[in-house]
Amino acid sequence: MKFFHLSDLHIGRQLNGWSLRENQEKVLSQIVGYAETCQPDAILICGDIYDKSIPSGEAFSMFGNFLEQISRTGIPTLIIAGNHDSPDRLGFAGPILEKGRIFLSAFPPSREGEHLKKVTLTDSWGNVNFYLFPFMKPGYVRQLLKAEKVDYQDTYDGAFRAVLEREAIDPSERNVILCHQFFVSRTGVPDTCESETAVLTAGGLDEIGTSALDLFDYAALGHIHGPQKAGRESVRYCGSPYKYSVSEEHHTKSVVMAELAKKGDPVSLTFLPLSGIQDVRSVRGTLQEVLSQAEEPSCHDFVRITLTDEKEPAYFREQLREHYDHILEIRIDNERTRESLKEEGEPMTVLSPMEAFRRFFSMVQKSEMTQEEEAFMEQLITEAKEEMQ
Repeated sequence: MKFFHLSDLHIGRQLNGWSLRENQEKVLSQIVGYAETCQPDAILICGDIYDKSIPSGEAFSMFGNFLEQISRTGIPTLIIAGNHDSPDRLGFAGPILEKGRIFLSAFPPSREGEHLKKVTLTDSWGNVNFYLFPFMKPGYVRQLLKAEKVDYQDTYDGAFRAVLEREAIDPSERNVILCHQFFVSRTGVPDTCESETAVLTAGGLDEIGTSALDLFDYAALGHIHGPQKAGRESVRYCGSPYKYSVSEEHHTKSVVMAELAKKGDPVSLTFLPLSGIQDVRSVRGTLQEVLSQAEEPSCHDFVRITLTDEKEPAYFREQLREHYDHILEIRIDNERTRESLKEEGEPMTVLSPMEAFRRFFSMVQKSEMTQEEEAFMEQLITEAKEEMQ
């Protein structure tokens, strides 16, 4: 069973006000080309289809055209919602799409008796069961688990495991899960970058242990833009198909093509490269060094420029803009700016919400919080953060 693993398309995204439409269209066209050539048995798209919960008409049209081209190949396409997607808007046409072998899951189960969407495909070794688990916060499934009297920890990790335990997963068959969460393995947390850290919860409240995925022969993950494994090779973030910040400049973007043989055999992985029309990168040097690097076609890339001249050149911004037409940021790094940073002293410590309240409580009450008070406040902070996401 051979399938493509994609995620974090972020269709409609802009970069410092510049449209990425042509770059995204090129990447999507490359994916369609790979599908026609490699003929996978399925295409998995693991969340954050759109960049905003209310996508523009242009974004809707772009994704619609992509799905239309994929549907012509006859390849089943499995899609889940990510945290950037509006489940209502993404899922409204689900029953219609299934007629074209496009299977979409926008909501996790939330009512008694509901389960994860399951799509079963077959090959010469038997069934492969695909479980579609869209982005979830504990609050999304709280009423379901309460109604079914499920005893669980009211955390991302606890809620995720409790929902999976309700599924009759047959360990003798090959099982694949699509999910869009922040998974942490024993070896550490995933490498993140500027383009997605804003949506990750401070303090690790949204972390889920990868051991929750042990029943699956392959876990197709979305949410993190850098391609990487999460523990074992077959638990993977495929990464975004295009660079959405300068912090991604060294990423190698690709479609992950995974192939399952018989149960128990290792998963075979192939990485099919993707590239947009423009790169996203940084340039560093003196003004003259930076200007000398402005050659066609790289001068049209999205660039962050750092100038190292000790004496600030006259009209440097104007000169740079004459040579580079998509400047994201201009920085100065020389002895003067470094001394200025030293004079400002150490950066002010940013307290966690819990620590800030603990200090406030101590100042007002002239005493420390009890264990019960600490637990109550932790719960309030957790619920407030869930509402803000």
